[in-house]
Amino acid sequence: MDPAPRHFPDTGKLIPASAAGAILWTADGRYLMQLRDDAPGIFYPGHVGFFGGAVEEGESLAECAVRELREETSLDLSGRLSCFSELTLDFRPFGRGFVTRACFEGELSVHEPAQVRLSEGVRCELVPGDVLLRERRVIPYDAFVLWQHWVVRFG
Repeated sequence: MDPAPRHFPDTGKLIPASAAGAILWTADGRYLMQLRDDAPGIFYPGHVGFFGGAVEEGESLAECAVRELREETSLDLSGRLSCFSELTLDFRPFGRGFVTRACFEGELSVHEPAQVRLSEGVRCELVPGDVLLRERRVIPYDAFVLWQHWVVRFG
């Protein structure tokens, strides 16, 4: 993955919303992660994070996770994701309320990472969990959930 830039990029005006992310992992302790575009208008550009995105009107967090995975990777994990962790993020300092970031987990077979057709982000990569936690610039809230998952599954 790319090294950290010397300054934090301008993200432009962001609108926080409840969102779902997918912790995609393999039995050998690797995680399928997305390197996000280094562009304004998204949270944490240029960082590594879970696949996922904002909830659409009338959609549950679980439905959002399945839809986002299908859109971003072409993987259909409906019926295979389970809720692992939820974070409540406080945007009151910005005149907004609270939003939820729900993280769903799904174990990938040895063949599924090769089936990914990436439609968003710079690239995706299978990375060992300990390397992600020590060496990569992971979105902070995803890093916290990744640490939880790593400890529960592989610690």
